[in-house]
Amino acid sequence: MTDWTIDRAVTELLDREASRRDGGRITEQWPALDLATAYEVQDALLRRKVDSGETVVGVKLGLTSKAKQDRMGIDSPLTAWLTDAMVLPAGVPVPAEELIHPRVEPEIVFVLGERLAGPGVTAATALSAVRSVYAGFEVIDSRYTDFSFALPDVVADNASSSRFVLGGKSVSPGDLDLALEACLLRVGGTVVASATGAAVQGHPAEALALAANALGKRGIALEPGWIVLTGGLTDAVFVEPGQEVSAEFTTLGAVTVTGG
Repeated sequence: MTDWTIDRAVTELLDREASRRDGGRITEQWPALDLATAYEVQDALLRRKVDSGETVVGVKLGLTSKAKQDRMGIDSPLTAWLTDAMVLPAGVPVPAEELIHPRVEPEIVFVLGERLAGPGVTAATALSAVRSVYAGFEVIDSRYTDFSFALPDVVADNASSSRFVLGGKSVSPGDLDLALEACLLRVGGTVVASATGAAVQGHPAEALALAANALGKRGIALEPGWIVLTGGLTDAVFVEPGQEVSAEFTTLGAVTVTGG
């Protein structure tokens, strides 16, 4: 069978996820998979997950740094979906037995208090809709071999979504300077990277505004209570079995994950 469709792409990606099997780029077999079609695949994949009992709890952003956007030939972050099945409770190891090749990256995480609908959302408007801010980790796990993909591939794969964990400290957005909020990333106690909130579009609220406007073009609004992962502050690191990875923030506190 050589004919690809949205439904076939969804089935292939879900099969890879369920069987912990990575594979080649879909774009190599389906050259017509462009960015718009990839978002249709992503939305159809979400519908399958919802039909199987999962609940949408928010969205995530990917490729939020200018350098990564330039590398992939885009001018705004990617958006993808979060469901309740992706929540990793604090203290629970990363479930390596359920994943292919997990990596983790520290993030500034928003929880919305108000509905946010584009177009026309500014950073100030976006930030005013935020109820609370957390430190967090996203666990990413591409269904492509060696995390090798073209832009439509990763969009179709829900931007390598897998799991996420929030820190235990909730902070009002008015109580910190998000652009200057610093993060130290440690692997096994050794600092391997550092960054500030400015790494995410210059300010995490700018990323949130861009996401709201991009989703608005598709007729989608961000809802109260939704969680928004604003994008990796540093490059992602592999998490080895039994190894502790921690991120210590200036105001948001610390968040830790351990390899399973």
